[in-house]
Amino acid sequence: MRVALFVGCKIPAAVPAYETSARAVLARLGVELVGLDFGCCGYPQRSLRLDAYLLLAARNLALAAARRLEVLTLCQCCYGSLRFAQHLLAGDPAARTFVAAALAEEGLALEPSAGVHHLLDLLAKAIGPEAIAARVKKPQGDRRVAAHYGCHALRPSDVVALDNPHAPTVFERLLAAAGARTVEWPRRLECCGAPIAAGSPVLADRLRTAKLADARDAGAGWLCTACPWCQDQLAPAAPEGLRVILYPQVLGLALGVSPAALGLDDDV
Repeated sequence: MRVALFVGCKIPAAVPAYETSARAVLARLGVELVGLDFGCCGYPQRSLRLDAYLLLAARNLALAAARRLEVLTLCQCCYGSLRFAQHLLAGDPAARTFVAAALAEEGLALEPSAGVHHLLDLLAKAIGPEAIAARVKKPQGDRRVAAHYGCHALRPSDVVALDNPHAPTVFERLLAAAGARTVEWPRRLECCGAPIAAGSPVLADRLRTAKLADARDAGAGWLCTACPWCQDQLAPAAPEGLRVILYPQVLGLALGVSPAALGLDDDV
């Protein structure tokens, strides 16, 4: 399987271990990652200039389509942004005409239906929990893990279509494939607070603190994320007894990848 890896802006700047661990895990699972000249997903422009947002997102889709590749995102914001652009372009002929003309100047063709996957989506559907479990060498059975879904992986559900937004199971199934034991916790689907951290830091901190306390009180030793924004928001404030960790790091440990190769220290 070959896919174009869309790293985005946040990961290299704030959570480089996400890319490191994802590459290590996907290599073990036989997924070939292709690097393309991707730009921003367009998310920062979406509420400011819709035309600029659509052009940014569509250019990335066109670059992948030109190589006959589907796009793999690690960031949930990038995933939601690219999928939402596809949704808007599919329903707006005038926007498609505008974007197609702009891309043609660069020798690119508009491909609004190009495949876009988040890491959880690719692992769950293209590879499958059973196939993953068959490759596990060190099951993480001593780990009690709280799965934090994040917002853009699930909503709007008619756009991202990853899982049932009210009762998702994909994250827990993937953690179980790594041998981890998941916990039930009331706040698992609530926002981490990152989207409002700049405009309302007090409220963002309140959301974050409540989530972390809820995971710990549910008996989790790890809170697992699959988004750089969630990881960067939650990890610095983790209370004693709770570690915030990325899913590819959990899976990498289960597959026998060394902690150093996953961006982890040796005390995991």
